Amino acid sequence: MLGAWLVVLGGLALGCQGETAFLTRADDSTGRCTYSFTVASPVEAACPNVGGGPELRAELASLAARLSRLESRERGAGGSGPRGVEGGGARDPQQAAPAAGLEDAYGELLRAKSRLEEEKRRLERENAELGRRLESSTQEIARLRATRCPPGGEGPGRDAPRAPGKAPRWEPQPLTYQELQSERTEVPASRMLEETALGRPGTEDSGCGELVWVGEPVVFGRADSIAGKYGVWMKDPEPVPPFTRETTWRVDTVGTEVRQLFQYEAAEQLARGYPAKVHILPRPLESNGAVIYRGGLFFQPRRSHAVARYDLQTEAITAEKEIPGAGYHGQYPYAWGGYTDIDLAVDETGLWVIYSTEKARGAIILSKLDPETLEIRQTWETNIRKRGVANSFIICGTLYTISSYSAPNATINFAYNTTTGTSRALSIPFENRFRYLSMVDYNPTERQLFAWDSFNMVTYPVRLSQV
Repeated sequence: MLGAWLVVLGGLALGCQGETAFLTRADDSTGRCTYSFTVASPVEAACPNVGGGPELRAELASLAARLSRLESRERGAGGSGPRGVEGGGARDPQQAAPAAGLEDAYGELLRAKSRLEEEKRRLERENAELGRRLESSTQEIARLRATRCPPGGEGPGRDAPRAPGKAPRWEPQPLTYQELQSERTEVPASRMLEETALGRPGTEDSGCGELVWVGEPVVFGRADSIAGKYGVWMKDPEPVPPFTRETTWRVDTVGTEVRQLFQYEAAEQLARGYPAKVHILPRPLESNGAVIYRGGLFFQPRRSHAVARYDLQTEAITAEKEIPGAGYHGQYPYAWGGYTDIDLAVDETGLWVIYSTEKARGAIILSKLDPETLEIRQTWETNIRKRGVANSFIICGTLYTISSYSAPNATINFAYNTTTGTSRALSIPFENRFRYLSMVDYNPTERQLFAWDSFNMVTYPVRLSQV
């Protein structure tokens, strides 16, 4: 390699028109072999553009630098470190950039951790405050009940002494539920008791009549899982021992195999969230049109146009009948859907089934059922389109429909009287507080509507006109 560069240098010297060239080779002071050329010009004292020419000087300097680098690389061939990095050199900028990015990301993670810890502390403070409010509300309700309904049946807030042997009425409170969270009451406790008493049997508007007023919803509990998006909860208006009017029943109806029926013996048990028993139904039920009546659960078995009676004491299905031509599994549901084709109901006169058929072209049909055999006793066909209403219930033999399941200010918009066989339009205000009303049933003993509104179990006090 060095010889090649010396030939080049020699060529440059000879290119100056020298006639005689002298080559001298000798070791320098370091012991390296060096070559020297001497060329004399016969006519010129100096070669043009040699020594002072900027272009040639620059080229020679570049060549010398390249030679120096080549020699350094040859000496370092054994490898004393990575190429391109001379001992102790500065860090490569391409390596420094990722390190700086990691440092920034670590700093951001520390800041996010700090924010999450602060949010956790805030939520813990709010939870503690809600617990104190709940405790205060519970004590206030207990105090009001003690002052308004003292033992012995006398005193303010009592309409009349209870008949001997008659089970005490249970007034709904904003208590917790199985698999539910405790919730604060949506209305003042005193107002809740007053509105509940409006429809109590034995008051001035007791007995059958036409619906004239529906009060604001009173929140009973709230589900905290998706299984509680919609469901059905109820009490038996005519219980059979060992069950009482205080026994409360509930079914979560979200799912494809709905078989669990939860039984609660008292409000306190329901508040703690522990059922006295869980019944496993022999057949899964469809949607949330079930009712409890005279010791039995009446329901529509899944994917059938039949109704069945499950005996709560023997835990067996004791009767099952098909409803001729009834639509099922989404053929004629209410406006909100949910396979609500067959809806059972109870009023002062007995057990009903609400449905539609292809022959009726989607209009609501009412049939009165025998509660023991499920035989159809009588049928009425209305002119109310089932898909056009959100839900319905029956009071004193009259069907009432609700205009919307999601509008906050809905109405009771139609009534069909089975005694006269006529229908009429209504406009009774009805509040959908949580905007997803999926179940409404009337309890003639409680004189209230039981409803399920987007995870919330609520009751509505009602008032009837005197006949």
